[in-house]
Amino acid sequence: MPKILLVEDNEMNRDMLSRRLKRRGYEVIIAIDGATGVSMAQSEIPDLILMDMSLPVMDGWEATKIIKSHSKTRLIPTIALTAHAMAGDREKALEVGCDDYDTKPIDLSRLLEKIKAFL
Repeated sequence: MPKILLVEDNEMNRDMLSRRLKRRGYEVIIAIDGATGVSMAQSEIPDLILMDMSLPVMDGWEATKIIKSHSKTRLIPTIALTAHAMAGDREKALEVGCDDYDTKPIDLSRLLEKIKAFL
């Protein structure tokens, strides 16, 4: 069962997405801020990370940079999730080390295709 680390501070988004992923056979672990996401990535070594970019404590941009700078977590595929689909956000996400990018509200079938492609 592939393990996905969902780093998301919005409770409604977290609940909806984690339930849908679990129903499809994924183990989902959750962090509610970027700093916790970094430490869970290092302790849990998930198969994939879904990283919200607007997070408290440490944003997803910084958290991803840290995750991608450690040899233990560098190769974990990371998909940026953001409601702020501004011009340049996709490029910025790829620059900090994200492997892909998706927008909110989540299009579940599109996100599942991206997850499957990495796993």
